[in-house]
Amino acid sequence: MNATDAYRASRDQLVALREDHARAVAEFRWPELGERFNWAVDWFDAIARDNDRPALVIAEEDGSTTQRSFAEMSRASDRLAAWLRERGVRRGDPVLLMLGNQVELWESMLAIMKLGAVILPTTSAVGPADLTDRIARSGAKFVICNAADTAKFADVPGDYTRISVGEADGWADLRAAADLPHVPSEHPGTAPGDPLLLYFTSGTTSRPKLVEHTQVSYPVGHLSTMYFLGLRPGDVHLNISSPGWAKHAWSCFFAPWIAEATIFVYNYRRFDAAALLEQLRAREVSSFCAPPTVWRMLINADLGERPAALREVIGAGEPLNPEVIGQVQRAWGLTIRDGFGQTETTAQVGNTPGSAVKAGSMGRALPGVPVVLVDPASGQPLTGPGEGEICLDLSRSPVNLMTGYRGDPERNAEAMDGGFYHTGDVATIDADGYITYIGRTDDVFKASDYKISPFELESVLIEHPAVAEAAVVPAPDPVRLAVPKAYIALAPGHEPTKETALSILRHARENLAPWQRVRRIEFFELPKTISGKIRRVELRSREDQLGTGSPAEWRDDQFPDLRS
Repeated sequence: MNATDAYRASRDQLVALREDHARAVAEFRWPELGERFNWAVDWFDAIARDNDRPALVIAEEDGSTTQRSFAEMSRASDRLAAWLRERGVRRGDPVLLMLGNQVELWESMLAIMKLGAVILPTTSAVGPADLTDRIARSGAKFVICNAADTAKFADVPGDYTRISVGEADGWADLRAAADLPHVPSEHPGTAPGDPLLLYFTSGTTSRPKLVEHTQVSYPVGHLSTMYFLGLRPGDVHLNISSPGWAKHAWSCFFAPWIAEATIFVYNYRRFDAAALLEQLRAREVSSFCAPPTVWRMLINADLGERPAALREVIGAGEPLNPEVIGQVQRAWGLTIRDGFGQTETTAQVGNTPGSAVKAGSMGRALPGVPVVLVDPASGQPLTGPGEGEICLDLSRSPVNLMTGYRGDPERNAEAMDGGFYHTGDVATIDADGYITYIGRTDDVFKASDYKISPFELESVLIEHPAVAEAAVVPAPDPVRLAVPKAYIALAPGHEPTKETALSILRHARENLAPWQRVRRIEFFELPKTISGKIRRVELRSREDQLGTGSPAEWRDDQFPDLRS
């Protein structure tokens, strides 16, 4: 069986078992691909030749639409690969790719793969300092960006070839590739273990790490993501995420095209819940994946009736709060399915189609993914219900795991210690294998000798109508050593007043156990990474520096009926 047939057999097996999690886990096997594999040639081109079904649809705010069939994407990426080869791109060369949601992004991803080169996806939100770091650490030999972004590279050192989409002085215009005759790309001879992708993590607690993925860890590993999303051939899939981050590759590139589904993208400058809901209906979207922040904004608007074609609704990027799930269930009769994964992996854990969803749980280990919870005291996997760090068992050769952190042997040793890949996330597991997220190992803290999970407290806080977002960190306390403090971003229409503070503190008191009680709150603009994740590390540092507390915070002992 050749690589294409082996890949298709594994894909078809998961599609057939999409609503039978137990059988999928028991029976699924990763494809045996042989000595060479290239996803763009062995899979995408194989499904795309003479295939006129839509592969990519991009809708703009002004109502215009760009659409490409699978066959058109295959031919365009062949031409671009030939043009890039003329510019000197060779197998193994790192190519920094900084484009938005535009056709050239998908064409470039495929073309770079077809040459056996290495893609370094980069968000256009970064500035010269970040670009200097990325090019130096990755060894990028080529840069592809929009003409409007070329000025960012004016003072970025490095011996790299400059390629733009659109005309720019000193840059080669990638659009010239469209004038080349079409010649199908030959297989570049890449081996399964050859590098394919380099991702900088978003750095919530430290300097961004440089994650290296192979020709299989994402292209094959994302079979687990396809299964989690519940995708099948002919679907129209909409995912809300920004180019340059791993989640975009997960859900706007690999998983849909593995399933032979259409990728639908809605480009907007400013989020508009009503406009997004209209796109879900008009474009007959069958599966929709969005981060919790987007889901919260949607439920604060009028969800209206369920879009007729919508079958799968998914939350990803950060843990999903039960209140959001409940509101969508009541409005649409659909259950948002939560899951877990990292830039370093594909989807690891998920509530899959047809499975019972337990309140607060992000589901069970996905087919082919050797998830274990490791007891930090013993360093051994739990054999029953309990609490531990989410890890992957390296003895079972997880296909969907990165090679490692490039140029960082100390972090590699720490991440792969004891025969496990350590995610740095803590969770509980029950007798049925359902895993419930607690928090990052460096976010969980103790107050009055009780372990506090910020996520649990934040889940309660955002149920209050005044709270748009919340981040809980330990605040120093002379009696309890530390107490939970919540930094609050207010929802529109609410003011940072004493009355609002009292209402939120009372809500927390009524809905949390006494030992979890939020003792202090402060209305604050939450610090975030460039990918939108809250940087609790900055808030913890701020609390340490304040010592006795902030003059802008509200404490429960300031309100007579909350004292105890």
